[in-house]
Amino acid sequence: MKAFMDQDFLLSTETAKTLYHEYAEKMPVLDYHCHINPREIAEDRQFENITQVWLGGDHYKWRFMRSCGVDEYYITGGASDKEKFMKWAECVGKAIGNPLYHWSHLELQRYFGYHGALSAKTAEEVWELCNKKLAEPSMSVRNIIKQSNVTLICTTDDPIDSLEWHKMIAEDASFDVKVLPAWRPDKAMNIEKPEYIDYLNKLSAVSGVEIKNFEDLKKALSNRMDFFASMGCSVSDHALEYVMYAPADEVEIESIFAKRLSGGTITRDEELKFKTAFMMFVGSEYTKRDWAMQLHYGCKRDNNTTMYNRLGPDTGYDCINNYAPSMQMADFLNAMNEAGGLPRTILYSLNPNDNQAIGTILGCFQDSTAVAKIQQGSAWWFNDHKTGMQDQMISLANLGNLSGFVGMLTDSRSFLSYTRHEYFRRILCNLIGGWVENGEFPQDFEILGDIVKNISYNNAVNYFKFDI
Repeated sequence: MKAFMDQDFLLSTETAKTLYHEYAEKMPVLDYHCHINPREIAEDRQFENITQVWLGGDHYKWRFMRSCGVDEYYITGGASDKEKFMKWAECVGKAIGNPLYHWSHLELQRYFGYHGALSAKTAEEVWELCNKKLAEPSMSVRNIIKQSNVTLICTTDDPIDSLEWHKMIAEDASFDVKVLPAWRPDKAMNIEKPEYIDYLNKLSAVSGVEIKNFEDLKKALSNRMDFFASMGCSVSDHALEYVMYAPADEVEIESIFAKRLSGGTITRDEELKFKTAFMMFVGSEYTKRDWAMQLHYGCKRDNNTTMYNRLGPDTGYDCINNYAPSMQMADFLNAMNEAGGLPRTILYSLNPNDNQAIGTILGCFQDSTAVAKIQQGSAWWFNDHKTGMQDQMISLANLGNLSGFVGMLTDSRSFLSYTRHEYFRRILCNLIGGWVENGEFPQDFEILGDIVKNISYNNAVNYFKFDI
């Protein structure tokens, strides 16, 4: 029997062990998509206890605690930080087969030197150990980032954001990790939302463009893209229900926009036409600016209305949308390609049934402007586990170019989540090692080592054209 999460955790062959320990393990981390707060980096936050760094905003853990029957009082409610941790420890001790178990214990090992198993029995011991360690200067936010071997972070930022914290970080010569904004214009696109008009007023104020029509909206967004670019932004990101393609002419789009500005209610068909026009516009701007575009889709959000009204979005009440928009995706990318150029694009679907469809769509739009110009993104959210990662990489290898894959991202709100890159790299090396030991690829470590190092780090640097 193998030891619990030892140095060869998830590495089942000698080739896998060599690939991980000699090639992947020491590669830096490039976190090109996350949801951490740049203010906490700028201010170099020091966490008071393990609950603050582990459970604050982590809806992965919240969902699991609810599935264990824990009262909301101990999850997002008024319980003390220690009470919340104790409940989490009790739950994680039962999380067999769940990636949360592995993530949590990798974090305990790497950041706190704890190699035991967290459960209700060890909760007090771990609470004291972690809190003592968190009080050390080495565990400030910036030092956590540095000891994680991170070279660059892209946060997720709205067009109206001031980016003041990014500016403060960039001007601080004592911290050499780049923290760049990533453009996330969902609120400018979501015309159906009740708060849309209020948002446009804010966008008008920061952009210097009074938004009276769709052309004005495009000017306002272009102005803000210029500002984001001046702050180092070269990456965009979109959260879509699904990738729509419902084309309409300019006159119809202006009519839909005017109807919404006047307080009218738009139909679902009008919403999709507007969002298509919106995405076509921003996509063309990304091409002009040489930005990369990330599309996250396949999520049905905020399903528990009662809890949404109580806690708001991103609190653990989302699920997979079973609609697979392969035809619309292909038509959308084709329309952008015909309209003046398709930017480097990464496609993430929350529905694992989309893997093969995405894999075939990629091949329709690759060209010589970039290696794997159109990418299938890393297994995302509910697929962010051993099986999901393996399935995504196997599908990509079967239908496309795994060696050109830009690899892992944290997509997290926690500064301890960089161990997810280790988790991914171990699974990657085990997958490739298995192919080699099964006689499906030669044991040429010069080639294999380059593939592993590139997927772990180098491909992302080159794909996004980061200056590191």
